[in-house]
Parts: sequence; C-alpha cells; structure tokens
Amino acid sequence: MTVPLAGTGTGTPLRTSTAVVVVVALALALFSLSTVETLPVGLLPLIADDLGVSSASAGRLVTGYGMVVAVASVPLTRLVRRVPRRTLLCALLALFVAANLVSAVAPGYWILLAARVTVALTHSVFWSVIASTATALFAPEVRGRVVAGLFSGLSLAAVVGVPAGTWLGQQAGWRIPFVVMSGFGFLALVAVAVLLPSRAGEEGDGTAGAEPSRRRFLVLMTATALVICGVFTGYTYITVFLTDVTGLPRSAVAPLLLGSGIAGIAGTGLAGARVDRRPRGTMVLAVALLTATMFGLCLLGDRAIAAVCLVALLGFAMSAMTTALQSRILHVAPGSTEIASAVGSSVFNVGIAGGSLVGGLLLPTGLGVRGAVLVGGVLAVGGLVVLLSESWVVRQGERRAAVRGGVPDMSA
Repeated sequence: MTVPLAGTGTGTPLRTSTAVVVVVALALALFSLSTVETLPVGLLPLIADDLGVSSASAGRLVTGYGMVVAVASVPLTRLVRRVPRRTLLCALLALFVAANLVSAVAPGYWILLAARVTVALTHSVFWSVIASTATALFAPEVRGRVVAGLFSGLSLAAVVGVPAGTWLGQQAGWRIPFVVMSGFGFLALVAVAVLLPSRAGEEGDGTAGAEPSRRRFLVLMTATALVICGVFTGYTYITVFLTDVTGLPRSAVAPLLLGSGIAGIAGTGLAGARVDRRPRGTMVLAVALLTATMFGLCLLGDRAIAAVCLVALLGFAMSAMTTALQSRILHVAPGSTEIASAVGSSVFNVGIAGGSLVGGLLLPTGLGVRGAVLVGGVLAVGGLVVLLSESWVVRQGERRAAVRGGVPDMSA
C-alpha cells in the first residue's frame, strides 16, 4: 500500500509503512528535543547545588532556551527554507547530539548555558519544519491525526523523558540524562537519514494553510503567548511548589511528573481524535482546562491529593493544547505553514521565557511560588478571552472591509 509523497516533485510513492516509520523517527526526535528543553525543571535543585548557583539562576536555563527559540525561529527558518528537508533535519539532529554531550560534561554554569543555547538554535528550525514534513507524507484530510502521532513524542517527553530524567539525575547525577538524550537523538538521526526522501516537505499540500486567515492566526498567536506565559510562570518552578507548598518530599516529584505525562498521552489522543472535526473548539477546551488548573493549584495546592490530581490535569490539558495548536496553525496559516510554525514556535517560547522570568522574579518576593501560580492563572484567563474573541475579530475585519468599499478581505 502506498500514499502520495506530497512535494517530492517526482510523484514518487512512499510505502505507508515507511511513512509511518518516518513519523515515528521524527516523534523520537521531538521526544528527545522536548525532554532536553524542560529537563532542568525536574533537575533544578541538583543543577543549582552542583554548579553553585541559585534556583532562579538555574531556572534561567529554561528562560534562555526559550528566548533563543523565540528570537531565532522565524529568521533561521527563512534562511534554510531551500535546504532539502532530509539534509536539514540530519544536520539539526547531529548538532543536537553534540550539544547535549557538551551539556553532560559542562564544568560550569556558563558552558551549560551555551550548550543549551546551541540546542535551542536546533529547536528553532526543527519545530518549524517537522509538522509540515510529516503531514506532507500523508493525505491532507488526516493532518490532525498525523500531528497527534508526531506530538506523541512531546507527550512521551512528559511521561518518560522528564520524569525518568529527573529520577536518573537523582540517582546518577544530573549530567547522565543529557547523555541518554544524545543517544536517542542519534537513533532518530540514523532513521531520518535512511528513510526520509531527500525532497520531502518541499512545496506541496503540506506547505499551505487549508483555510488561510491572517486575523485568525494573529488571534491564535496572541492567545498562545498569554496562556503559555501563564502556565510557565508556575510550571517552571513546579518542583519548588510541590515541596514547599504541598509539602511533598523531593523524591515524589518524579512520580508526579510521570502521572502528569501519562495524562498528557490521553490529552494528545483525545485532541487528535477531535481536532480534524473541531479544531477551534478543541483549542478552546484545552485552554479553559489549563486556566482552571492554574487557579486550582493556587487555591488547593497545599492539599496533597488535590495537588496530585491538578498536576495530572495540567499535563492532560497542556498536551491537548499543543496538539490542537499545531493543527490549528496548519489550518489557518496565512502563508507558508513552515513560516507559520516558526512564528508559533517563537511565540510559544516567548511565553515559556516570559513565564519562567516572571516566576523567577516572584519567587523571592512575599508572593512566593504560590503567588507565581496565581499570576499565571490570571495571564491564562487573558489568553482564553482573546481566543474566544476570534469570531468577533474576524467580523470586525469584514465590516471594516465593507466600509472601505465592499472589497472582500482575504486575510479574514
């Protein structure tokens, strides 16, 4: 059985089984990249103690990463847009492997930060091209399911990567998880090099938005920035929250993150099942759950059972939102889906960087980590309001276009 390989320019068919293996390899790469991105969250106290820095300084390993991705995603994606996707992905994965080995042997804070900046540069491009590369291997009507399969790597990073990395770091030292992620990155590199067609992901069905809309895209990006900033204002310091507010031992953090990740797999699966039929509704529901969870943690975080359930719900909603967001980007991208994905990645990481920065500023104040979660919930409410305003924004644009002379506004 074969499916058309969109964008090869040759009409060369790709076996369905091979296309699925390619998506699995890309999901493994996404798993490794996403684990490394948030690994300092679980290892924050260990890294801070070993390198002799404060928790806030260690938190900036997340902040700096996010800032680099936010700034570099769009220009780097434009720069490499003509590079064959197999060549590009192999180069990115090779750099990822090398940078994580440097992280594992870093003698001090600044070298570790430099290695993470290097990984962030690979992230800037990888995240931008991976969805369009994967969906180009399949028919357009199954984009949502392909994205869900691809983003299972993201969910597994929460289920296996960060919790296992946290546990492994506690047992063998925080450096070992970075070595393990390099190994997974190398496996993904080999699979992509062997199986991905050299011209996959070039101009074709996977590179254009299904229903392009500049206004809908701008609403989506604004809401995403606010929601992610809100979530990471608290989540960056979730280890501190669970130990200081909930009163749990540090050894309980890894199992809790594991439970959150398992819930994330369910969130990815549910979003993937719904997103092709109700893309906007899936996004709204996920954001509403995230908002409710942040306020729930603030109000009930000192109760162990409630905190455990809310951390699991946070993982569920975050994974559902990420899957819905990428599918929505592919749907409403006003131009190239790769550039739109780069913008989405940039905005997402502006939210991560901004959230971890705001949380870090709040930690030493009277508000503390619980106040950081509350502020995060307020920001998430703002994102939900913006998301719900999408139809109104589009209608206002159509009215302005009519007043200007009745010329249809194609950006709506």
